[in-house]
Amino acid sequence: MSISQLLFLSTHVVLLISTSILLIICLFFLIECTAALLAIASSHRPDQWQDTKVTVLVPAHNEEVVIRDTLQKLICALKPQDRLIVIADNCHDATAEIARSMGVTVIERQDAICKGKGYALDYGLRLIESEPPDVVVIIDADCTVYPDAIAQLSECAIKSNRPVQATYLMLRPKNSQSSKDLISQFSIILKNLVRPLGSSRLGMPCLLYGTGMAFPWSVIRSVNLASGHIVEDLKLGLDLTIAGHKPLFCPEAIVTGYLPQQLQAAKSQKTRWEHGLLQTMQIYVPLLLKEAIYQKRLDLLVTTLDLCVPPLSLLVIIWSVLMTFSLIFGILVGAWIPAIIVVFSGFCFFLSILLAWSQFAHQYLHLYQILTIPLYILWKIPIYFKYIFEPEKLWIRTERDKI
Repeated sequence: MSISQLLFLSTHVVLLISTSILLIICLFFLIECTAALLAIASSHRPDQWQDTKVTVLVPAHNEEVVIRDTLQKLICALKPQDRLIVIADNCHDATAEIARSMGVTVIERQDAICKGKGYALDYGLRLIESEPPDVVVIIDADCTVYPDAIAQLSECAIKSNRPVQATYLMLRPKNSQSSKDLISQFSIILKNLVRPLGSSRLGMPCLLYGTGMAFPWSVIRSVNLASGHIVEDLKLGLDLTIAGHKPLFCPEAIVTGYLPQQLQAAKSQKTRWEHGLLQTMQIYVPLLLKEAIYQKRLDLLVTTLDLCVPPLSLLVIIWSVLMTFSLIFGILVGAWIPAIIVVFSGFCFFLSILLAWSQFAHQYLHLYQILTIPLYILWKIPIYFKYIFEPEKLWIRTERDKI
């Protein structure tokens, strides 16, 4: 075999493998989005919740700007036997004082080495383990909790004895009509509502998103939260799934936050989220595949596929690169199968976007604004280049906007 023939064969194999993986990911994405259209919200009446003890943990790091509004809504949602605990973690502002002034239990933690939300939550859990509640709910300090969300989450956790994730949406800043903010909000709807809704309809577990999470006490104490992982919520959900505690999605319970107004804060937040996701994929995809085979569990295989769906901007970039190389290869040597696979993958992807937009986002995002996605991708390209040369390693809090 000549060198040119060997080069042709190896290139063809690489393209076939790469495009086939892309097709599997895009097909799975389409299945999730299609299943979400068929999802019927279940009703969780708070019957058992009235007789149970719930503890809400609010990890907070320098949250004086937003903590009061968050606590006001939480206080109204709790029963007399419930507890609301703020973990003022490495705070250097008035977070603890504001929380105490509202009659909330506050514990303070100072540790210059072990930083991050995971360590703060572990500290809070160790405080309450002498008198454990039936359910632990975790809410971030910068979130708005909708009426009945705590009751719905707790009831679902009690009945299923499984972790439960609420619908967690991030809204664009007030009065913002920026295309970047609109596309960011749409991408979060896809990630945090459409995809878990589709997985739920298929009877599969969902991922965890860091806030609006409820856990039976026995479940939350079965894993170690004490870590400085930059996406500790994603890691926690995967660890629980592997251990057999498969998270449920509760779409009726809604928790919202706001996207940062400042460009640098938005980029910092996106960098942490997406670098954390890519790092987690590297570690957990092989681990999940191994456990799926060892435990003979289909749900672990589906979770692996769910985790393999990259950030949508990155997916578009990957599609564009493979499309370019496949077309060049097809023109030069006449082998068009990789290009055909990429075209079909693109069809699945863009159909998924259209289905999700038509059902979940048409009311605020006009169809013509989807055409600005290329500009949004250009804004995010430096984030992916930074991952190659200088990946984010440490948890960095996103700066809050003043209300």
